Amino acid sequence: MTLSVGDWVEVRSREEILATLDEHGRLDELPFMPQMFQCCGRRFQVIARAHKTCDVIAGEGRRVSETIHLDTRCDGQAFGGCQASCLLFWKHAWVRKVSADQNPVRAPVDRDSSRATYSGCTEDDVWRATRTLDHSSGETVYFCQATRVPYFTSPLPWWDIRHYVEDYTSGNISLKRLVSGLLYQSYNHGTQAWRQKIGRPSRWLYDAFQRLRDGVPFPNAPGALPSNSSAPTAELDLRAGELVRVKTYEEILETITPGGMNKGLLFDKEMVPFCGGTFRVRARVTTFVDERTGRLATLKTPAVILEGVWCQSRYSNKKMFCPRALYSWWREVWLERVADQPSSDDVAATQDLVEAK
Repeated sequence: MTLSVGDWVEVRSREEILATLDEHGRLDELPFMPQMFQCCGRRFQVIARAHKTCDVIAGEGRRVSETIHLDTRCDGQAFGGCQASCLLFWKHAWVRKVSADQNPVRAPVDRDSSRATYSGCTEDDVWRATRTLDHSSGETVYFCQATRVPYFTSPLPWWDIRHYVEDYTSGNISLKRLVSGLLYQSYNHGTQAWRQKIGRPSRWLYDAFQRLRDGVPFPNAPGALPSNSSAPTAELDLRAGELVRVKTYEEILETITPGGMNKGLLFDKEMVPFCGGTFRVRARVTTFVDERTGRLATLKTPAVILEGVWCQSRYSNKKMFCPRALYSWWREVWLERVADQPSSDDVAATQDLVEAK
């Protein structure tokens, strides 16, 4: 089965999915997570072919086989209340392709029958596979799709152009975005060797050109905050549903170190296209599963995530055009509450403009 962006699929029944899993609730080392059972029998449109993804710990791209992304995200309930809302991976074996006009039928939930064994795996096995106890520390260690990325993927050389071709042919990205991304990387790497001598002039030329086309400024500018200085903060107490405006890139640069940090949180270059835009708060983030350790971690200074604002892998070295769409985390000092609340159409128009740049 070959699936591309825009295709419609129906998630298979609980029984069919359990039959594909090993005793650890995994297929080809990719975990099927408990909350995904809620999708059984439902119909979704493919939003990305997950032929590749990113390992955020190693900072590299990884190859994935027979996997797609649907508009489904982890709710964190099985993982200690993690609030990262990661996009879920779906193996081809867990879905069936359907026509666009086919009526979706949601499979009934039968808790008793779901405990029956299918090919060595039960729903209880899937739940048990989400965690273990570290007896030395007494802490719970979680196993989710995010923590298992290195295990269900394989190395992906950044210079192998075939996966860039598949980015386009799968519908993951447009031809304009493909060309823009490759031109940026060529410019960035072409000037990197001479960054000390021509860094500022090259950034000035880049920004001047981008202003002419109302584009995004050079996303690798260093922050202005000295590394040994106390980072500024703001306490807006933002809540889900509120509308905020992201400050300008120049204003945000004043709050981050040359390495892009504000109290341990990175202002990533993938966040630059959203500067100046107006978005709705999706949630506050205080608790998340650390992908490196599998343990729950807590932010000392809360962050927020915004609706429709996630990493688009426009500028990331070795993992360009990754479709994983991880939500960006925003310090409140980078945002300002909008006094005159715009309409939902205005917010959608801002998001469309960001996508078009």
